[in-house]
Amino acid sequence: MKNRFLFLITALTILLGSNCFAQIQTIEWQGRQRQYLVKTPENYESLPVLFFLHGLGDNITHVNSEHNFQQVANRYNWMVVIPQAVDEGGGSMWNAALMNSTIDDSGFLMALLDSLAVQYPINQDSVFFTGFSMGGFMSHRMAIEHGDRINAAAPVSGLITYAMANQTPVAPVRMLHIHGTSDIVVGYDGNSQYFGSNLGLGVEAILDYWRNANGCTDEPVIDTLPDTHNDGLRFVEYVYSGTKELRFLKVIGGTHSWYRNANQHDIDYITYIHDFFTGKLSYDKVNNTTTGSLNVYPNPTNGQIKIELDYPTTIEVIDIKGNTILHKHFDAGIANLDLQGIDNGVYFVKVNGFTEKIVLE
Repeated sequence: MKNRFLFLITALTILLGSNCFAQIQTIEWQGRQRQYLVKTPENYESLPVLFFLHGLGDNITHVNSEHNFQQVANRYNWMVVIPQAVDEGGGSMWNAALMNSTIDDSGFLMALLDSLAVQYPINQDSVFFTGFSMGGFMSHRMAIEHGDRINAAAPVSGLITYAMANQTPVAPVRMLHIHGTSDIVVGYDGNSQYFGSNLGLGVEAILDYWRNANGCTDEPVIDTLPDTHNDGLRFVEYVYSGTKELRFLKVIGGTHSWYRNANQHDIDYITYIHDFFTGKLSYDKVNNTTTGSLNVYPNPTNGQIKIELDYPTTIEVIDIKGNTILHKHFDAGIANLDLQGIDNGVYFVKVNGFTEKIVLE
C-alpha cells in the first residue's frame, strides 16, 4: 500500500509538472529554442495582442505570476504574450543595443507575432508592446524598428540607447513613456547608480526624439492626476498632439517600480496602459479635453447616480476645488454611487481617463 501511494504521488507530481511545463511554448530563432507564454480569454473572435517584455534577469513565469496576465486577458478580451529574453551569462537580457550582443531579439519578436497570427485570429491593427526596465528599453527599440506594424508602445522605466537614438523610426507610432523622477536604477537623466552613466537618452531627450518622430507640438497639455493616496507620489500627464500621440506620465517621487494596485496608489499601470492603447486617454486637440464619454445618469442628480462600467475599475468624484469626495473600486456592470449628504453644486466624475461633469441639486 505504501509503495502504491508513493507511486501515485510521483505520477501526480510528474503530471502536474508536465502541465506546468507545457504552458511554456517555444519557437526556433537563430538556432535557439526561444520560450514564451500566451494568455488568451475564454471566448474570442478577433484578438488585440499585448507583448509584455520583462526586466533584466527576470523570467516569464515570475512576471506572469506577479501580474496575473490570465486575468488581464480575460478582463480586456486580449491576447497577452510574455516572451523570454536570452541569458548570455549575465542574466536574461533583451538586446536593446545597449551591449555588444548578436541576439536578434527584434527579429525574434516579430517572428513570434507572425507565428501566433497563423494560430490565432490576431487583430493586426491592435498590436501593442509594453515592458519594464530592460523590457522598456526593448519596447522603445521595437517601436523604432517596427512602428509600421506596432500600433502603440508603452515603455516603463526604460530608455532609448544611444545606438537606437541614431536610428530614424520606420513610421510614427503612438507612444507612452512612464518614468519615476527618483529612479536610481534607470535614472531619469539617463544615468544609474548601479550600472554607471550614459545608459541612454534622458527622459527629456526621449520626449524630443518621439516628438520629432511623431510630428508633435512643442507644448504639451499638462494634467496632474488627483492625489488620493498617501503614497508620496504624484502622477503628472504630458500629452503632445501630432501625427501620432505622444504621452508622458511623470511619476514625481517614483522609484524603479511597476505600480499596479489602484487601491494603494493613484494609478494602476496595466489599466492606464490599456486605456492609452485603446484611445480612452486621448485628448481633443482643440479643447484639451478627454475624448469619449461616461454613461452617468441621472444628471442633474439628487445624489443617487449610476455609472455603466465595462470592467472592474476605480471611480473618483472630485469637487471644483480639486478635492476628492469619493474614491472607490467597483466591479463591472452598473455602479451605484450615493452622494447624498454632500453640498449641492458641480462635481466631476472620473473613470479611466474620462471625466464627466455632474450637477448635484
